[in-house]
Amino acid sequence: MHIEKKQNLKVLKALEAKKKIYESAKALFEKNGFENVSVDSIVEMAGIAKGSFYVHYDSKQALIAELISYYVSKLDTDYKSHIEAFSVDCRVSEVIISLAGKIADIISNSIGYDIIRVIYEVYLTRSVDSGALLEYNRELYKLFNTLIEQGIKQGEFNADIPAEMLSRHYVLALRGLTYEWCIRYPQMDLIDCTLKHFEILINGIKIHKS
Repeated sequence: MHIEKKQNLKVLKALEAKKKIYESAKALFEKNGFENVSVDSIVEMAGIAKGSFYVHYDSKQALIAELISYYVSKLDTDYKSHIEAFSVDCRVSEVIISLAGKIADIISNSIGYDIIRVIYEVYLTRSVDSGALLEYNRELYKLFNTLIEQGIKQGEFNADIPAEMLSRHYVLALRGLTYEWCIRYPQMDLIDCTLKHFEILINGIKIHKS
């Protein structure tokens, strides 16, 4: 029993150390960007030995990958809550445009340019596993797919293009807009441009009744 207690205590200490590493890294990354934070600065803020870091993470890149997965999961949950706040009789086109605006708002005002810029760098260099951002089974794709299917069933959208294909193109549009924002930052207003762009996209699949 004594041995089991010691083992449990060891596990708890390891979990606490990992939590300190994670939270310290998150705070430093949000303040300084991924590339300007070292493992040394992370363990210094966490108040743990450097060797402890490598018990839990192979590298700083592995920690960044976990943080990106966290961002993706949290954001997708926020987007889902945003949609669920609409009344059932609201037009689907309005919900989709509002969702796009919400995404642009979170990207520009909550996540911020510095972190988004580094995430795009991760895309291009493939220095970190970015599967959480790129997978087509990600919750964001499912949200768009569900909304478009609903719009088709309700006779608001044209059924010529499959909902799954449209949902992928809408997410691609968001990525393109965000990339353009990174290039033109800080002159470009991501929220305004996203809303205008999605109004055009939605208008293209609407059934216009005479």
